[in-house]
This record gives sequence, structure tokens and C-alpha cells, in this order.
Amino acid sequence: MSTKKFNGLDIIKYLSLLIGVFMVLFPPYVIIVNSFKSSDEFNTASTMALPNSFFNFDNFKVVFERGGLLNGFSNTLIIICVALVFNIIFGTMVAYVLGRFSFKLKKAVFGAYLFATVIPSITTQVATFGIIKQLGLYNTLGAPIILYIGADVIQIILYLQFIRNIPVDLDENAMAEGASLFRIYRSIIFPLLTPATATLVILKSISIYNDMYTPYLYMPKQSLGVVTTVLMHFQGVNIADWNLISAAILLILLPTVILYFVLQKYIFEGVTSGAVK
Repeated sequence: MSTKKFNGLDIIKYLSLLIGVFMVLFPPYVIIVNSFKSSDEFNTASTMALPNSFFNFDNFKVVFERGGLLNGFSNTLIIICVALVFNIIFGTMVAYVLGRFSFKLKKAVFGAYLFATVIPSITTQVATFGIIKQLGLYNTLGAPIILYIGADVIQIILYLQFIRNIPVDLDENAMAEGASLFRIYRSIIFPLLTPATATLVILKSISIYNDMYTPYLYMPKQSLGVVTTVLMHFQGVNIADWNLISAAILLILLPTVILYFVLQKYIFEGVTSGAVK
């Protein structure tokens, strides 16, 4: 058996990988170990030192009592669920029309959706804010919901990628059996888009969950706080207690980590499906 010798390029390659792994894992490590430390322990021990006990949940109790984290989770969940329902409905319907039918303005409509994705959202905030105010949605959960539904067209592009890989023969056979266009969409197209829907749910949920700018701008009311704005306000009040802040960050981080590990295979299937045929 021959043994492979390491050269200088291999050493540089593996060293760069180790540095990358360290940079990725070091911040979560610091957050985790400090979230279990008491205030005295945090002030006397090193930031990177392990806590005396990983069963010290006092910091997490304080976060829930002072931070209003349950209210933040509930508001975030409502926004995500409603936005996802409409994103899935509108995305599948628009992609079905663009992917299956031919009409004069088809390229113009699709080009308009693509053009909307390259416009920096910050450049349209003044007009968007005025529209939200005129609609009476300012300081309501409806403001971010409307913006998450209409301002991001990633679902249309994602669904189009899948629809183009669904054989048209299925539509023709269903029409020969007397199925209407809506029946074809509901009974054939929509079920076959389940992998794309799972991918959309993951990507949009994480995007909405991590967004702070939109809720902060359109929902300044304290009772309408989401996890990101709740964390911001909690950090401002407890800026000297980094053990409490670490506990709050860990609690907010856990749902996205769990969601990713449970459904990560759908991300790769949804993003890469249709890329190589």
C-alpha cells in the first residue's frame, strides 16, 4: 500500500480549512458556554472557559421573564405562517402560468419579476413606507406580512425551476380526461411541487426569522416585537450582563438550527434540482 505524502499546498489547504472551521464554530461556542454562567462566574472566569454547570438555567428564566421572548416568538410565528401560505399560493399559481402557457407579455412579466429582484430595497423604502401608512397597516402585523409576500419573488423563480421539469404530457392527459386548468393545477402541479415548497418554507422562514429591519421600521410598538427586535431591546437594557444576552441569543438561535438540521436535505434538493439535467 502506498502512502500519500503531504506537500506544501496540502498543508496550506488543510490549515485554511481549520481556520475556517474555527471562525465558524468559535462564536457559537462562546455563546453556549457563557449562557450557562452566573454573573459572578462570568465576571471572574475567562470568556472561553467552560461553565461550572451546564444545568444552570437561571439566565434562561430571566430572559423569558424580562425579555418578553414568548410574545416575540408568537408574533414571529404568526408572520411566518401567514406569509408562507400566501407565498406558496401566489408562487405556485404565477409559476404555473409562466411555465405552462404562452401569451404575448409572458417575457415582459417574467422580466419584471427578475428586475424586481435586483432593485435594492433600501431605495424604495420611502415609497413603501408611505403605501403602508396609507393602507393603515403601520404598527400592525399586516405590514411585514404584506412586504414578505410581495417584495420577494424567490418563490416564483424556485417554482419555475421545478415546473419546467414536470412533463407537459401530464397536463395533456388530464385535459383529455376532462380536467379543468384549475383541477390540473390543484391535483397534479401543486402536489408535484412539494420539494420546492419544502425548500421555500425553509429559506423564507429563516429569512423572515432573522430579519430585524422590517419589523423595527414598521412595527415599533412594544407589544408587536418579534424575536430580533425583542433581542435588540433586551440587549439595550442588559448591556452589562453578557451572560443574559448570550442566553437570549442561544434561545433565539435554537429554532433555526433545529429547522435546518431536520430539513436540510430539502434545501439541497430544491436549490440544485433542475440545475443539471
